[in-house]
Amino acid sequence: MRVYDFGSGRTDPGSFPTAQLAEAARQAVLELGPELVKYPGEMGHLGLRQVMAAREARREGVAVSSEHMVLTNGSMQGVTLVAEALMRGPGDVIVTEEYTYSGTIGAYKGLGARLVGVPQDEEGMCVDALDETLTGLERQGTSPAFVYTLTTYQNPTGAVMSTPRRRQLIEVARKHQVIVVEDNCYGDVHFEGPVPPTLYALDPELPSVYLCSLSKILGPGLRLGYLLARPPLLERLLDRRYDGGNSALAAAICATFFRDRLWDHVAHTNGILREKRDTLFVALEENLGDICTWTRPVGGMFLWVGFPKDVGQQKLAALAAERGVIYARGSAFHVHNEPVPFLRLAFGFCSLADIREGIPVLGECIRQARAGVLAAT
Repeated sequence: MRVYDFGSGRTDPGSFPTAQLAEAARQAVLELGPELVKYPGEMGHLGLRQVMAAREARREGVAVSSEHMVLTNGSMQGVTLVAEALMRGPGDVIVTEEYTYSGTIGAYKGLGARLVGVPQDEEGMCVDALDETLTGLERQGTSPAFVYTLTTYQNPTGAVMSTPRRRQLIEVARKHQVIVVEDNCYGDVHFEGPVPPTLYALDPELPSVYLCSLSKILGPGLRLGYLLARPPLLERLLDRRYDGGNSALAAAICATFFRDRLWDHVAHTNGILREKRDTLFVALEENLGDICTWTRPVGGMFLWVGFPKDVGQQKLAALAAERGVIYARGSAFHVHNEPVPFLRLAFGFCSLADIREGIPVLGECIRQARAGVLAAT
């Protein structure tokens, strides 16, 4: 059976620079030598921190210190580490978008957090609603551990928060004296238009933690991400790190590879991903344009597809599985796991042929799963 994998956020496998990384690995091992018998330390390999600090500084147009950057085992370690450091105990509140990354939801609930979702629109989190949410929590005598938000190419919706709204979010955070965790793991997967500045670039003094990743511009198998925070918040995070640090070898290889070619590599992979996104737009319009809606993200790896409310979701899942179509259910991204009429399509890993052939199959499954069709049969 042919499998059409629109499930997980992975980049194009053909863009992986195998030969170049092999050469970078050779150089890195020769440079590191006996250093590999040591633990890498809680901050991580200095060379990669310097390269990533330069990455952030170039994109954001502000000075970024490698001494405020900590390498992590993928951005998910940063996501979890923040909660472990800032939560006071089980039942503590974390405020986030009503729809957010399923891995974050699972991690925070696994740590005993109570998630409070804030409505969102085409610009992401509605900051007026965030203000109301924080005010309501204060009236209950509840102080949230932090606000977690994906401001750029939000997962799953692909929304981008405008600069004015980002400034408003900063004002609200300062008003309520709450820490903001900004997850920007898709920040360089950009196709068109301006890129709004990160929160830390807009207000370097804001109590915030910034998370980013190499998974989306290179590959999740490397398990490399980083967080950026200023003291004393940085020390609170490091106090909760017990793993001895991440792989110095993997970090050194990536530092060697990215030192002189990061932006050329990003431009190359983004060109491939943009073509896939545009092909997905066409396939959806041809096969589901009359009954479904979808977002039109200017970056990231996902489309958020809304389908008719009369679609039986269990029936749809069964039909899709029978025909080899993999997608992510919308309920997985809802903070309360509600059966919402949405699904997420990831377009990075699948081929152009998979998109052209798989979306018509998904369209047939959606139509067959509608209540009227089932009643007629």
